[in-house]
Amino acid sequence: MDDETAPASVSDLKEALDRSLPEDMRQLADDARTLAAAEIAYQKARAAFAGNEAKRIAIVGLFAAAFVFFTLMALIVGIVIALGPVLGPWGATAAVAGGLALLILICAVIILWRVRRMKSVLKDEKTG
Repeated sequence: MDDETAPASVSDLKEALDRSLPEDMRQLADDARTLAAAEIAYQKARAAFAGNEAKRIAIVGLFAAAFVFFTLMALIVGIVIALGPVLGPWGATAAVAGGLALLILICAVIILWRVRRMKSVLKDEKTG
């Protein structure tokens, strides 16, 4: 026989008989309070960790966004400089500005299309 299936010793049985149901219930309540307090402390620690990590992620994300912005600005200036000998300074500036305006227009059309699609889906969902 292994230890898990071994019969209880006589002292264990006497101890169990000496305890009363109210004592067992108090012990169970104490154990439940201890467990609840430990779980609350654990969840607080998890929330604090997640909050700190989210803050650090946001900061790194802002730096990444700034680097993307400056990279695009350097690319645009480089395109203007590269087109300068072919189109002249004003022509190169106008060509790059026109290209950027076209990209802005395409993005605006996509945004409007997606907003209309979202509205129609949400409207159908509420009435259906």
